[in-house]
Amino acid sequence: MPDPKVTHPDDAPINLKNPLTAGLFAWIVPGLGHYYQERYHKAFIFFFCIVSTFIAGCALGSSAEVGIARNVYWSWRHPGDVRYWWLAQAPLGLAAVPSWVQAYSGQPPMFGQFMAPPKLGHGDKTGVPPLLDVIRQKLPFFELGTYLTVIAGLMNLLVIFDAIDGPALGRRKENAVPNEQ
Repeated sequence: MPDPKVTHPDDAPINLKNPLTAGLFAWIVPGLGHYYQERYHKAFIFFFCIVSTFIAGCALGSSAEVGIARNVYWSWRHPGDVRYWWLAQAPLGLAAVPSWVQAYSGQPPMFGQFMAPPKLGHGDKTGVPPLLDVIRQKLPFFELGTYLTVIAGLMNLLVIFDAIDGPALGRRKENAVPNEQ
């Protein structure tokens, strides 16, 4: 387990409190782990940057016609519909949980198509295109929105590691060799 007290480059100790709790909080809500550690500036910056990136991605994957945030969904239904992107969106914690719940609830979409996996069409058999193809046609920036939500998830993964292990610069000073002249 990491040392809960890390020395900051200006020699002011940073109390990481319980690093695993901070990491869990950072997973639940970006920046919450840093807020718990009383690193308020980082908490605000991380929350604002990650959440705004995620919201922008969700907006690009939304329309009144197809639903909200249709580019964030969990699906492992068959080899043609495996959503690997969700693995990079999952570090967003509570922001990604509705997509997982929608996929495994077994009920019709609970939140008005919010993060619901697309229904599978029959493709060439009936001439009806799969719903995912329809969504991509109606949302020209669907993939760009997916990339933004993935970037937000990966950024939060780095934030989780920072909450658990503390600032990287604090370790460098402990291992530095004094200058000899």
